[in-house]
Amino acid sequence: MKVASFSEIAVEFQIRVERDLCCNFATLDRQNRLRSRVVHPLWEGMVCWVLTDRRTPKAVHIAHCPFVSLAYIRDNNKPAYAECTAEWVEDIKDKQRTWDLFNRSSLGYDPALFYKSVNEPYLALLKLTPWRIQIDNTPGQTYIWERG
Repeated sequence: MKVASFSEIAVEFQIRVERDLCCNFATLDRQNRLRSRVVHPLWEGMVCWVLTDRRTPKAVHIAHCPFVSLAYIRDNNKPAYAECTAEWVEDIKDKQRTWDLFNRSSLGYDPALFYKSVNEPYLALLKLTPWRIQIDNTPGQTYIWERG
């Protein structure tokens, strides 16, 4: 069932993305093949943030195609999916603010386990903006929001 406004499913979506520390993250490689890996994203309203290494294959894939897919499937009867556009954010103030958001969140993900500080040369901030969000209920209704 399509919903007219994201606000109709926002609370349930937030519950689902917060119950998982990580999710599946799919990109399209340069040969147009799907590739998946696990990421530790943090949602801030309608924006999703990922702290990552800019030297990874996902960076090459995003340069080829900025569309990515996230799947939260810890509860396979109540999964959530977000189809997003990815873009790199270079501003150090945005990186620091997001680093601090991760540290204050209840996700249990500490970026310092992977990076010494926000000033690491290869630490990158990836901003994901959803154009489609889906939440499923098995058995039950599927709800889909799409940006107009």
